[in-house]
Amino acid sequence: MKYQKVINDKIQCEICPRYCKLALNQRGFCYVRKNSENKIILETFGYNTGLAVDPIEKKPLYHFYPATKALSFGTLGCNMGCMFCQNWETTKVKYPIENCQKVTPDEIIQIAKEYNCKSVAFTYNDPIVFFEYAIETAKLCRQEGIKTVAVTAGYINPEPRKEFFNLMDATNIDLKGFSEKFYNKNCMAHLEPVLDTIKYVFNETNCFVELTTLLIEDENDKYIKEECEWILNNLSDTVPLHLSAFVPRYKFKNRKQTNFNTLLNAYSTAKNTGLKYVYTGNLSTIETSTTYCKNCNKPLIIRDGYNLIENNIENGCCKFCKTKTDGLF
Repeated sequence: MKYQKVINDKIQCEICPRYCKLALNQRGFCYVRKNSENKIILETFGYNTGLAVDPIEKKPLYHFYPATKALSFGTLGCNMGCMFCQNWETTKVKYPIENCQKVTPDEIIQIAKEYNCKSVAFTYNDPIVFFEYAIETAKLCRQEGIKTVAVTAGYINPEPRKEFFNLMDATNIDLKGFSEKFYNKNCMAHLEPVLDTIKYVFNETNCFVELTTLLIEDENDKYIKEECEWILNNLSDTVPLHLSAFVPRYKFKNRKQTNFNTLLNAYSTAKNTGLKYVYTGNLSTIETSTTYCKNCNKPLIIRDGYNLIENNIENGCCKFCKTKTDGLF
């Protein structure tokens, strides 16, 4: 089995930077990877928490085949410990796997075809924890000409990262905050492995990258300028950045919801720092949902939330000034 090794009388999982060392029948931090008969198995392989046909914009991906449909699914568990998890009902609650819907990778492909989905999205919980299920499904997608999308926190080790992202056509990576202290305190994780993943995917694969930061007032909203400068210096000014509003959930139920003015301030900071494609999520206006030409600044794709109102891209270029638009259209 890949990405695991014996250490004394335990099996070490090497999928993510937690390196969980598991005794017989013990589960990892993610709860779904288990030492069974001295090898790590994925207990959720072939089980998911439901399939949904979503607009690709909901992932969110605004520069990857806009207005197409994605067949989305997730399973149980997570390798992050976010106190503010927006999907905690499936990532944190430990209920029997048998309660999930059983759907094989082959069946996922057939359903995607039936509903004319351009892509299959591994989402809702982090696909890194259902690595084998995602990998097998992605391989079948490639064979059938269906695009693959990963919505992930990017907390993965270098070797499995290569296999995983080389099978993905697009990803939205959740950059939870640009601070090691924030990651430590609120995610029980570290920032550097996430930054390494983002750099690797952008610079060394063909996987299209967009980023999301869920803004929590007085927690990670103060690091937006540093985050944008890092994006400029390590990636490109054309990487789309989504700034989303936090809704009180899980262990942050008593925190206040992100004010729209906080999002607008972060949006302005990102634009002023030099990023070409910035959006707000959960709370938005037509202005903050619209894609603008990086050259002439005219509106290219006008959106109201996830809904596309007008498309001024022709053959991948701005129809006004003919400048190429970054992304896949």
